[in-house]
Amino acid sequence: MTQGTVVCGTRGLPGPEELRNNGVVKNVGEAPHEELATGERSTRNRVARSILDHGPSTVAELAERLGLTQAAVRRHLDALTGDGVVEAREQRVYGARTRGRPAKVFALTDCGRDAFDQSYDTLAADALRWIADREGGNEAIAAFARARIAAQAGAYRRAVEAAAPEKRTEALAKALSADGYAATARNAPHPQKGEQLCQHHCPVAHVAEQFPQLCEAETEFFAELLGTHVQRLATIAHGDGVCTTFIPKISHNASASTAGRNPA
Repeated sequence: MTQGTVVCGTRGLPGPEELRNNGVVKNVGEAPHEELATGERSTRNRVARSILDHGPSTVAELAERLGLTQAAVRRHLDALTGDGVVEAREQRVYGARTRGRPAKVFALTDCGRDAFDQSYDTLAADALRWIADREGGNEAIAAFARARIAAQAGAYRRAVEAAAPEKRTEALAKALSADGYAATARNAPHPQKGEQLCQHHCPVAHVAEQFPQLCEAETEFFAELLGTHVQRLATIAHGDGVCTTFIPKISHNASASTAGRNPA
């Protein structure tokens, strides 16, 4: 396989260099005003990138976000689905479910994520397995995970401590985004009282599938940093489209505690 190419099934997909390229190339059959207005090399890659940055999305959300018609978005999604880059799934609803059928959303497949991310997953997993075998099993992995978070904590801590209490989740989301996690903060759906921290990308998702201590250490760090108990509702490593952490409305006298595991 040539460098910069990811293969899903029997088809070759554009690799990270192509997906991240911001040049302008006219696609055959693409409406000129859609392509030229974006200044992007490939509208199709923009659709995939938007799903990476914002998580599983409906056709309407993608169309509004990218300034395209819904018909154009469907055409690109059909091609991306055929290539194994995205897949359709039922939209997950947290909190009270509204009446009616849930909207269909499109999420990146594992292979689709690989096209954006050149991580040395096999090497990392092998190294962690060696640590577990030689240095004390799961406890050694947990210690490594906590040490890894501690080494990265400085920027996150400075961002959160500089923010007003009601803006701390948003500040953490921005700091995570700077590290490639494509994170956002939003109000939790009714009847929950609090916020949801959503990480739409995880650079270590494949390794975390085998070593959940990575997710657990991160969640514990969020709780300690924000000064409140937090609950991990979903993780990309468990097959969800987004890593979602519920952060209850923070009380000034709340103390940090260990977070809940993803129930999936």
